[in-house]
Amino acid sequence: MGGTMLRLPLANAEVDYEASFDLGAAPDELLARLVAELHWRRESIVLWGRRYEQPRLLAWYGDPGAAYRYSGVRHEPLPWTDTLQEIRARVERRLGWRCNGVLANYYRDHRDGMGLHSDDEPELGERPVIASVSVGEPRPFVFKSRTVPAAPAWRLRLASGSLLVMRGETQRYWRHGLPKQTRPCGPRVNLTFRRILATASGGARPA
Repeated sequence: MGGTMLRLPLANAEVDYEASFDLGAAPDELLARLVAELHWRRESIVLWGRRYEQPRLLAWYGDPGAAYRYSGVRHEPLPWTDTLQEIRARVERRLGWRCNGVLANYYRDHRDGMGLHSDDEPELGERPVIASVSVGEPRPFVFKSRTVPAAPAWRLRLASGSLLVMRGETQRYWRHGLPKQTRPCGPRVNLTFRRILATASGGARPA
């Protein structure tokens, strides 16, 4: 199922990319369904004592009990929608892997983005798998080394209908982000499928 996955040339990382992943429907159709169906919300984070609204909309869906603490906020999962379940099943079959939650990000236009960060929350485990599906406006995705800060960033333009998978030591050695754009662009939805191994309070979660 699907096309060829290419390994990106990043040291101390396992990052694979498939530009045209079989999602079972046209990416533009899925974009419209996800925007309309998901329960989007705007959240804020506290940095250096000041509160800022995050420049995108978020939604967390997952299995019962798969709570996830992200940017200092504990997210209780909403029940899977039919659209998310279908995409989830295709991702799991493609990778031979199981997840129990998905963080959805809605970038409405060029003014929305995500700063550099690593998905290294304790409940994801030491070597998390992050499977990222993108539909909508193609946007540049940036990788930046955590161990060699002066090294130039590595950029990849994520196509609509693409699948990006980060595994192994990627989160330990690299940060990633989606920069805001200077020119106007259309909407984009990104689904990052994850496997919660423990609750935010440290309790074990079945694999």
